[in-house]
Amino acid sequence: MLLEQGFETVIGLEVHAQLLTASKLFSGDSAAFGSEPNTNISPITLAHPGTLPLLNKKAVEYAVKLGLACNCSITRFNYFARKNYFYPDLPKGYQISQLTTPVCIGGHVAIRSAEGEKKIILNRIHLEEDAGKSLHDVDENATCVDYNRAGVALVEIVTEPCLSSGDEAYAYLTELRKMLRYLEVCDGNMEEGSMRCDANISVRPVGQEKLGTRVEVKNLNSIRNVKRAIEFEAARLTGILKDGGEVIQQTRSFDALDGTTFALRSKEEANDYRYFADPDLVPFEVTPETIAGIKKSIPALPEARIRRYIDDYHLPEYDARVITEEKELSDYFEQMILHTPNYKAASNWLLGPVKSFLNDSGSNIASFSLKPAALADIIKLNDEGKVNFS
Repeated sequence: MLLEQGFETVIGLEVHAQLLTASKLFSGDSAAFGSEPNTNISPITLAHPGTLPLLNKKAVEYAVKLGLACNCSITRFNYFARKNYFYPDLPKGYQISQLTTPVCIGGHVAIRSAEGEKKIILNRIHLEEDAGKSLHDVDENATCVDYNRAGVALVEIVTEPCLSSGDEAYAYLTELRKMLRYLEVCDGNMEEGSMRCDANISVRPVGQEKLGTRVEVKNLNSIRNVKRAIEFEAARLTGILKDGGEVIQQTRSFDALDGTTFALRSKEEANDYRYFADPDLVPFEVTPETIAGIKKSIPALPEARIRRYIDDYHLPEYDARVITEEKELSDYFEQMILHTPNYKAASNWLLGPVKSFLNDSGSNIASFSLKPAALADIIKLNDEGKVNFS
């Protein structure tokens, strides 16, 4: 936060999350990860002349589902726009995105960090297609391009500039990823690129209303690296201002090996992309009936489960929070307590021997061979004095 130096950090985050649709946003090509390069492509993905996009309705449902979970307002009539720029991994020469009518507006995500509880205010959630992937380590004399990822459905989740530290960013991204996984709209695997984060960072004197000149650190591939990049960049910008220098608005990248950032290019503004409405796509409508149906499909999210575990099952808050860190672990616990009223024993077993076994074996609860009902039976036998573990 740098308050002791007379400056404060202001951060806004942009998260790109790949949606778990079977096919891409505007074509029937597979959206599967890990396929051989350039196998999940077609004339539509490659933007051959005469091809036309067709909207994937499941992607719209997933975006609305996330927006409702994040307390957003849902836009009824939506338009797609072309974001124009030239790069080898963008076969059309433009990206189909949303500008004036994001499908979800406003909203917030509640977090808990070392600095206390806070609502991170969202600006928007909008739909767009992913770009391909440039590969620089396949051929030492050339850059190769894999278009499998081109056209995969994304949501971009944009916060207001309302975060003030790397710790808050870490807490927000952790909570957001947990929400994406609970909703089953994105797997949140940053190491596979299905969730990526850009951080907009500025520094200003304490008490100043106007935001400082910002820099954007692109494509951060882990929550820890987001925190590290913010902390480095905040210190760098503060040093410039303290020395009487001027911050240059630019796009930077993060070197995870030494924890520093380096300049890539001057920062583009929206005008540089020359957005205009996509003439190949008709507007789509999200009706009140659609919203009502999607609301019914939203599961109990972590905070709701935590409250229930504490209030109804009398678990300590620590137990409730650890159990709900992973949806699969929480689901396992929910199945256990259908077969035993000893909720604390169920929690103790899950967070003790079971988690220890999973950690030691490098596995997860989804592959755990002992079913919830069987583990509940062991607890029952122990409660009845028929077995003991002393």
